[in-house]
Amino acid sequence: REAMAAMAAVGSSGPRAFSPGALLKLLAGLRWPPPASPALGIGLDSCVIPLRHRGLSLVQTTDFFYPLVEDPYMMGRIACANVLSDLYAMGITECDNMLMLLSVSQSMSEEEREKITPLMIKGFRDAAEEGGTAVTGGQTVANPWIIIGGVATVVCQPHEFIMPDSAVVGDVLVLTKPLGTQVAVNAHQWLDNPERWSKVKTVVSRQEVELAYQEAMFNMATLNRTAAGLMHSFNAHAATDITGFGILGHSQSLAKQQRNEVSFVIHNLPIIAKMAAISKATGQFGLLQGTSAETSGGLLICLPRDQAAHFCSEIKSSKYGGGHQAWIVGIVEKGNRTARIIDKPRVIEVLPRGATATVFALDNSSASSDLCT
Repeated sequence: REAMAAMAAVGSSGPRAFSPGALLKLLAGLRWPPPASPALGIGLDSCVIPLRHRGLSLVQTTDFFYPLVEDPYMMGRIACANVLSDLYAMGITECDNMLMLLSVSQSMSEEEREKITPLMIKGFRDAAEEGGTAVTGGQTVANPWIIIGGVATVVCQPHEFIMPDSAVVGDVLVLTKPLGTQVAVNAHQWLDNPERWSKVKTVVSRQEVELAYQEAMFNMATLNRTAAGLMHSFNAHAATDITGFGILGHSQSLAKQQRNEVSFVIHNLPIIAKMAAISKATGQFGLLQGTSAETSGGLLICLPRDQAAHFCSEIKSSKYGGGHQAWIVGIVEKGNRTARIIDKPRVIEVLPRGATATVFALDNSSASSDLCT
């Protein structure tokens, strides 16, 4: 079709306008057939759909969940950060448009709806603005439960995103937020439940739970946008964000996506301080097994070995606000596209911001916020 269109445009003066040599030169210069664009369907973070317009792809994602923190404004920010994180996991730093999905509970009084709903919407919109995008619409319904989420959409050129399928043997795995959000949120709820609290009060204090909860809320509301940009700077080969299936589940999904015969092995688990102790004491969550759900977690990124330490150092730089962290948590080795956590992973107790080690009675695990070697 391209050749015929070109001939029609150039050869309007008659057949003699094209010599055989000119025609061959024209055909040689055309991309025929059109190059295949990368595509990604259901199964990982975002769909990548090649568009009719040559070289452009639609990248889109949606997510929603129930509220998990008490502050409605922060809940709105967390929901937006969680949606955008699927784009960031592909190294995309810009979002063209967002829609918001909101279900208001029928059991709420009119006064509660008038106070809570605007705060959730404002939190969502503020986080979207921080991400350089805007909320232009969505849908609101009445429902037995509060549900909040959204849709994020961007049209990209190939250099703007990193397909999550190019890990190679020798890469290392870097995580950009600590684990333990589900444990922290649940432990905070248990402060008002004597039966539940009695099961963990021997391993954690009320102050430690409050600080861990605040840290979890701050982390969940933090965008992964900085990490997404640095993925390009440090030649990332693949990434995913850690959410509902825990670090092990998402590692396994990412490993299955790889083109090379590789496997992921996780040696280190950065965890909000004392949350591992709570998981052990209750026998719940599976935090040390990597199955504890996270909300709006960090990016798990496959980086070349010689780039990983520089990535960890750069992301904590003051030029990005000083609020980001990163840890080397594992390696990429030859294998059959699986992921596992070693039997006794190193637990890195990540102290909440502003807390000192004296507040937390840490065990013999590593009490470090830095593991980039």
